[in-house]
Amino acid sequence: MVSIMSRRKSGHPIVAFGPLTWDERDERVARQGPPEIEVAGVVKDYPLGATTVRALDDIAITVAPGEFVSLVGPSGCGKSTLLRIVAGLEEPTAGRVTVGGGGRRLGASGYMPQRDMLLPWRTVLDNVTLPLEYRGVPRGAARRAGAALLEEFGLGGFEGAWPAALSGGMRQRAALARTVLTGSRALLLDEPFGALDALTRLDMQEWLLGVWTRLGATVLLVTHNLEEALYLSDRVYVMAARPGRVVAEVPVALPRPRPAEIVATPYFAALKGHLLGLIRASRDRPLAPDHTLERRL
Repeated sequence: MVSIMSRRKSGHPIVAFGPLTWDERDERVARQGPPEIEVAGVVKDYPLGATTVRALDDIAITVAPGEFVSLVGPSGCGKSTLLRIVAGLEEPTAGRVTVGGGGRRLGASGYMPQRDMLLPWRTVLDNVTLPLEYRGVPRGAARRAGAALLEEFGLGGFEGAWPAALSGGMRQRAALARTVLTGSRALLLDEPFGALDALTRLDMQEWLLGVWTRLGATVLLVTHNLEEALYLSDRVYVMAARPGRVVAEVPVALPRPRPAEIVATPYFAALKGHLLGLIRASRDRPLAPDHTLERRL
């Protein structure tokens, strides 16, 4: 059963499935303290000739400490732009963003872009230890920490390998290990498994859940894959385009730990169908005549 339970101050509805009521979940999240990531009233405009194009409009999201939250929506709705703003790589035109309760965003989170960005002239271990090098950690200590994390991430024995020798899944594990070694409590993941084949992607999703559980990290994930969002997340924000905005917030009332087979349950299928319906409904709006901005998002 689907029900519209309440509305946030931002005005987007909270769409709940299953036995977990929003009041119950709000109480549990409230015990975790203030949000680790908070986006309030964010607007992003880009210049376009003599005018401007609004890429994001009045975005409001929160991610509690230790929570796993996903952003889904059609291409061009500004999901990656929003993630870069949270990471401090872009500035909003208006609104407020905090990470860890502070105003400084750059360096406050670990950001993993769509491509693994491993440097081909550095070994796997030397790629993973880059954040520690930038922080001035002595080389020996950095390499010991990196080697221990590679072992935990299933890459033990590949410390001296070159990135070109790794499979796609192994490269993504190395890239996530590098992100974790930033030491940030908040991880921002932009389509980390988008380039992988279906079976490898499923394996990586299971692996990521295990890593997230062990680390107790806060995760904000951007993905186009609805199954991935539902399987991994506590909540899913649905975005629409032109301009990018949040149209719904969907709690995922699935137990943890989650077996891979949960994606075949009727509840999961119903939830996926509802997400798809929300996205399709948001695309019924006519597009703006100029599509130039889509290349930037």
